[in-house]
Formats: sequence, structure tokens, C-alpha cells
Amino acid sequence: MKNAIFLVAAAAYVASASAGNVQIQVLDRDGKPVPDAVVVLYPGSAAGSPPSLLQASPTIDQEKMRFVPAVTVVAPGSTVRFTNQDRWDHHVRGNPSGGSASTPAGGAQAAVGGAAAIPNFELRLSGKADGKPANHADVKLDSAGVVLLGCHLHGSMRGHIFVTDSAWTLKTDNDGIARFPAVPDGTAQVRVWHAEQLVDLPRKSLAVVPGPVLDTVQLSVVPRVRRAPPAAPAGGPMGSYSQAPAAAVHLH
Repeated sequence: MKNAIFLVAAAAYVASASAGNVQIQVLDRDGKPVPDAVVVLYPGSAAGSPPSLLQASPTIDQEKMRFVPAVTVVAPGSTVRFTNQDRWDHHVRGNPSGGSASTPAGGAQAAVGGAAAIPNFELRLSGKADGKPANHADVKLDSAGVVLLGCHLHGSMRGHIFVTDSAWTLKTDNDGIARFPAVPDGTAQVRVWHAEQLVDLPRKSLAVVPGPVLDTVQLSVVPRVRRAPPAAPAGGPMGSYSQAPAAAVHLH
């Protein structure tokens, strides 16, 4: 029994001795914490299995004239579900955003916007009827990159999908911090992305050692505070069109 306990303790010690707990805080130009920034780690060592930090099949709601969440992080090959929780119709437009190239792929009800090397996708979702489930459509995203989301019917609606090329990817919390457990020892590279940081920040080298590792990255902008959702309209739905028949289209 004592030998078993010793072996477990020794294994825990070896694991802790070969990995560090990394915290990256993202600050704006004025030194204030930035939530919803994307932090990507590229560990120098491939030791161990990559973590399960990302949802395999996340959902993005269209609710109160907003995309919720505003930023979604996924791995290539993930399927994202869009749902319309509002009473009025919405459109979903996905276009490659600035920075690294992206190649999204669409599922049900997707339409290819031309034959560009980086395809776009479009979805149309009718409003949610009282007592009925929300209408939804799925999009499969095959390649790493950033997708800008919009709505043709409501120009103020914006969101982003960050399709990452590293399993070590997280969004910052309300304190502007992304917390990565058990990062392999060695020299890692840190990339920070934010929707309003139009010029990509250079990657930063980080020495990962056993125990806690703390570092900061500062943006060159002060992101705008996301507006509060508007009150529901007193009248009927805000924008509508005929729902197109469902079609399964895969974007390459």
C-alpha cells in the first residue's frame, strides 16, 4: 500500500515538474483588463496529450439583436449551431476577417458566396414562434482563421468565430485573464487576438517552467464596451423574408 501511494505521489511530482500553470492577462492601451480576447499558446514541447479546452459543437444564439457569445473559439472541423431566439427573422453572414486566412464550411441551409479561395457562408433563420423551438442551422468550419459574423437585416449585429490552429486556446475572462493548466515546459509562443486590434500583435516568447507562470500582453487599442441589447419592438418582427428551402452545401 505504501509503495502504491509512493508511486502515485512520484507520478504527480513528475507531472508537475514537467508542466506549468500559465496565466496570460490581456490589457488595453490604458492598462485595463480586456475580456473576450483570444489567447493562443504554442508550446515548444509536444509532451503529453493536448487539453480539451474547446467545445466540440458550440451554439451561437441570435438574441436581442446580438450574437451570443460575441466571440466563439473552435478547433478546425467543428460544427457550430446558429439559433434564432428572437421573434423576428435574422440572417447570418460569415466572411473571412482580417488577420490569418480562414476557410469556413457550411452545413444545412448554407449558400456559397462565390468561388473565392476563402469561401463565405450565408444562413437564413425565421423568427421563433411562441411555444415552439428556436429555428437553427449548422455550419462546419474546416480551416483555421477568423470569421466575421453579420446580419443583412440588422446591420448593427456583429460577432466573430476564431478557428484556432492550437489546442491551447482560450478566451480571457472578465479580468482579462486566460488560464492554461499543465502547459509543457520549454519556450512557448503566445499570440493574442482581439476583434478591434486591427493590426496583429507580434507573437511573444514565454518561458514555461514548473509552477505558476504569469505574463501580460497589452493591446494598442481601447476596445469599445459592448452595447446593451435594445428593448423588444412594440410592433411586429423587425425584417422578414421568405424562408428558403433547406439545402446541405459543403464549402471547400
